[in-house]
Amino acid sequence: MRVLMTGAAGQIGRETRAQLKGRYELMRLTDIIDGEPAKAGEDFIRADLTDLAAMERMMAGIDCVVHLGGMSVEPKENQWEQVLSANIVGTHNVFEAARRANVGRVVFASSHHAVGYHRRAHVLDGSALPRPDSFYGVSKVTGEALGRLYADKFGMSVVSLRIGAFRPKPLDARHLSVWISPRDMVELIRCSIEAPKLHYVVAYGMSANTRAFWDNRDAYVLGYRPQDNAEDYAEEVLTKGEPELEGAKPFHGGWYCGWYLGPHGLMID
Repeated sequence: MRVLMTGAAGQIGRETRAQLKGRYELMRLTDIIDGEPAKAGEDFIRADLTDLAAMERMMAGIDCVVHLGGMSVEPKENQWEQVLSANIVGTHNVFEAARRANVGRVVFASSHHAVGYHRRAHVLDGSALPRPDSFYGVSKVTGEALGRLYADKFGMSVVSLRIGAFRPKPLDARHLSVWISPRDMVELIRCSIEAPKLHYVVAYGMSANTRAFWDNRDAYVLGYRPQDNAEDYAEEVLTKGEPELEGAKPFHGGWYCGWYLGPHGLMID
């Protein structure tokens, strides 16, 4: 197995690299910034996702791409150009370069912000309709749509991971439902890389949280069995944790939904 990981210098990328060290014949790493020097079984290529030719060159001999790269932004809706180039154009380039190189599988790091404006009263599964809470969320909806297209039209195997709150531990009440630990995050990525033949799967990136408001049965199709539970931190979070924005409390996306409510206030549907 030869794996390419974009966004290798990011938080999830660094954790994945460390925990999966030596598991594959090759872990090819790429980012727009330099990471730690390549070790045995690794190579590192500095590249920009918006450079299709560069993406195509680094696909040579690759079996699976883990696409973690892109721009993760605070929900300030004045950053459309950056989101467009890094997250939308860049994601297209990853899928297209993978297609040209006959790569079998792409694991796409989506986000729960693709469905962030759904209300928490509704349990969501992988079939939930898009309801993005930010331009960042829009870019993840687009990435999921690209994944669906490349699976259906070109026969690529695609996994879209709607990642929740990736942290060493949960920090607020919402995190008790959407948290994913570093250990579980890497295990979900490993399962997504190694799962037997599949067409297209949407799974949520969360630990085995008692208070979960996502139905993650599709992650079990991948063989994912999370080990951690945000409930272990519940007492600490509920007594000393960070407060949630009032306007954001009804929604899956949390504070991304509370940044701007518009002149008519909150949605009522």
